[in-house]
Parts: sequence; structure tokens; C-alpha cells
Amino acid sequence: MATDDPKLEVDLDPSGGLLVHLRGVWVKDQVIPDIRDITNAFQKNHDVQRLSFDSEEIARWDSVLLTFLVKLCRVCNEKGIECDTRGLPDGVLKLIHLAFAVAEAKQIPHESRNRTALYRIGERLLANRANAQKQLYFLGETCLSLSRFFTGRARYRSSDIWLFIEECGPRALPIVTLISVLVGLILAFVGSVQLTMFGAQIYIANLVGLGMAREMGALMTAVIMAGRTGAAFAAQLGSMKVNEEIDALKTMGISPVDFLVLPRIIALVLMMPLLCLYADFMGILGGMLVGVGLLDLSLTEYYTQTEAALAMRDFNVGLFKSAVYGILVAIAGCMRGMDSGRSSAAVGEAATNAVVTGIIWIIVSDAILTVIYNAFGV
Repeated sequence: MATDDPKLEVDLDPSGGLLVHLRGVWVKDQVIPDIRDITNAFQKNHDVQRLSFDSEEIARWDSVLLTFLVKLCRVCNEKGIECDTRGLPDGVLKLIHLAFAVAEAKQIPHESRNRTALYRIGERLLANRANAQKQLYFLGETCLSLSRFFTGRARYRSSDIWLFIEECGPRALPIVTLISVLVGLILAFVGSVQLTMFGAQIYIANLVGLGMAREMGALMTAVIMAGRTGAAFAAQLGSMKVNEEIDALKTMGISPVDFLVLPRIIALVLMMPLLCLYADFMGILGGMLVGVGLLDLSLTEYYTQTEAALAMRDFNVGLFKSAVYGILVAIAGCMRGMDSGRSSAAVGEAATNAVVTGIIWIIVSDAILTVIYNAFGV
């Protein structure tokens, strides 16, 4: 007969293992037996290799029993003892399987707390070196793929290029329009504060036109595409890696870089200059709204001043930058996607890293190109 208080008894079963008899009511507010009663039995019987359960006399149970059993199963795993849960109630059995199906969070090793600052610096440097090696390897694979593309030996689907062109180009127009117009408005507002003091409102057209054509049009478009398209590339390739589609391509003798990365790079490089040119005109339009609406400039004056201030060289500067940004954003997104882990959390992390890496490369390349332009007087 089952008793009200939870009880357990440990016996040796005929096979030489331990048999745990569970009895009574295993619910909250009951005095639960100590798990050491079972671990002490392990110490007395060193040759025990198996633990089984008898739960026929359990009257009622809740999460208290489940918690007790999960702790006991973990102790068995640590000691290398097989834990046979077939004798437990069906509900408990399903919950235990569910508890162990979820991967445990990684614990920080205790020894890491005592690591010196020099050790941490060295560990970080080694991690950065490994990351740099991966980036250089992927960059080399991409260059080889591009060489195969120009020599007609790359294996890819031309339809994929048109698909990614649509994704990178026309579908990005709404967000590029919004951001570019707002950037033009901001440049005009910031410039008007100072220029109005000298009665030089007409030069708002020069400020907005040159700012958008040479710098802000390409830069803001690149940042938008890093957050929109670069992250999408990383998520797509990361999901393919989780589903083992990339491994399947390798098994069939098809280079994943040719088949997956190359079309994305080509599409983004082709679309970035066009999006940059579109952003330039939208930004100039935003500045025109401020100049005409708030500074009492006529459309003719603003247009004439903008035309006089801008030369084709100014647009070429921004267009070249945008092409470079397109290459960097595409490589960052594809690299993080191909380097992704094989879990859903890893795919999200890859998308985040793609955005961060893309923006960092954009800012660094912008600084380098600006210095080069200044040195050559462009």
C-alpha cells in the first residue's frame, strides 16, 4: 500500500544493479528523501553499472519528483552509471526526456575567474588571429571564385543573380528613399543654422549636393545594405549550413563559394552604385525641400546653384566608394553565414556579426579612401 509520506528504498536487483523503490506522495511541502541515500549505495557497491526504478506505489507526484529524478540522473551520468527510467510513470518519463533534450547553458569554468589579465589578453589575441586567418581564407576563396567567373569556369545559376539583383535593388528602394531624403533634410537644417547668420542661404544647395554626392549618399546606402542585405545573406547561408545544404553541395563536387557566394557578391556590387546614385538625388531633393520651404529660395535658384556646385567627378567619387562598400558588405554577410554554427542561435549570431563586420569595414574603407582622394586632390 502507498503511504502519504514520500519514501524510497534501494535494493540490489538480480542483474547486479540498484533498484530504487519510490513510494508515497511526491508533492510540494512534503519532506523529500535525501538523494545521498542513493549515492551512499553507489559507494558501498563499486561495481554497480545500472540504476532502475519501481514506481508502482507512487500515489501522487508533481515537479518535486521530477526535480529529484533529474538530479539523480545527472549524478548517474557523472559516475558513468546507466540510468534506466523505464519503470517511471509515463508523464515523468516524458518530462525527463524533455529536460535532457534541451542543451544546458555553458558554464564558465571556475578556473577562468582566476586568470590573469595577461592570460586574457593572450587568449583574445589568439582568438583574433584565428578569426583573421578565417577571413583571409574566405577572401582567397572569393578571389579564386571571381577568377573562375571571369574565365567562364564558375559553376552557378544565372537565375540566382537576377533573383539577388531584385532583392538588393528594387526591394531596397523604399528604405533608401526614406533615409536619403531625411539625410538631405538634416544636412540642410544643420547648414542653414550657420549660413543664415551670414545671409548665405543659397549655399545650402552646395552643402547638400556635395555632401550627398561625395560622401553621405554612398555611406548611408552602404549602412542600410549592411543591416538589410548583409544580415539576410548571413541568415540564408547560416540556415543552409544548419540544414546541411552546403555539405550536400560539397558532396556533389560543387564549390559553395561559386554556387552561393558569387551570385550574391555580383548582384550587390552591380546594385550599390545605382542605389547610391538614387540616394544622391533623393538627398538633394530633401535639401531642396528645406531650401525652398524654409529659406525662401526658389526652385530655379536651388537647381542652378546645385548644378554649378556639382561636377561629374563628385558623383564618380561616391559611385566608386559605393562599389567598394558593396563588395565589403557582400563578403562580410557571406563570410559570417558560411562560418555560422549549426543551430538557430548560431544563425542569429551570424546575422548580427555580419552587420557589425560590414559597418566596421565600411567606416575603415571610407577613411582610407578619403585620405587617398585628398592625397591625389580628387
